[in-house]
Amino acid sequence: MKQSVKFIVGNWKMHGVSAAVSEALALKEAVDASPMCRIALCPPATLTDRMRAALAGGRVELGGQDCHEKASGAFTGSVSAEMLADAGATLVILGHSERRAAFGETDALVAAKAEAAIAAGLEPIICVGETLEQREAGQAVSVVSAQVEGSLPDGLSERPFAVAYEPVWAIGTGLTPTLEQIAEVHAAVRAAIVKRLGEAARRAPILYGGSVKPDNAAEILTTPEVGGALVGGASLLAEDFLKIIRAA
Repeated sequence: MKQSVKFIVGNWKMHGVSAAVSEALALKEAVDASPMCRIALCPPATLTDRMRAALAGGRVELGGQDCHEKASGAFTGSVSAEMLADAGATLVILGHSERRAAFGETDALVAAKAEAAIAAGLEPIICVGETLEQREAGQAVSVVSAQVEGSLPDGLSERPFAVAYEPVWAIGTGLTPTLEQIAEVHAAVRAAIVKRLGEAARRAPILYGGSVKPDNAAEILTTPEVGGALVGGASLLAEDFLKIIRAA
């Protein structure tokens, strides 16, 4: 299903201090002058409130990179969905492969976090993706389909959300799947979303992530079922991120 408006999301990961807000301001000014697609930035939690002030009145949406599955409690160092919303976020990335690998996050935990997000009024972007070993074993479609079905809670059926397909082996490596491989997995993700939540969920965009850069964005974004992109390093500088946005 081709999305009429692409959704381009920048994930700053653990990068950015106060000086980086200037990049958000530059992005805001550029996209406000030339409307193109739906755009969001997900900075570190420490910048959320300052980024809200910088982006106020513009078209660039603000998101978080993760949230706890509980609304509050004795969870030192964690950030709840309500806290993100209070700081100005309207969406949140969940289940990123770096969270799954480094913190042992399971599909069930990601689904619980998605429930917490929608309870706080945040739009979840739920990430799925296979490792290189799984890809080479011919398991990419089955692994990703299972992740989709296990990570999407029932509560999403009538809510706005997105799924991001990120082949783990392509994140930050400079490696990119072929367009045929991207199309194959995106088709499988769409089928899994519909199987899990029904036909109404066809509206949800499926983003591609994994070494998206200005020089490959255009062809990736025209691939069937690719409704946008989840961009890592190339979103840190407004100039680079704008090239990807304009490719949409």
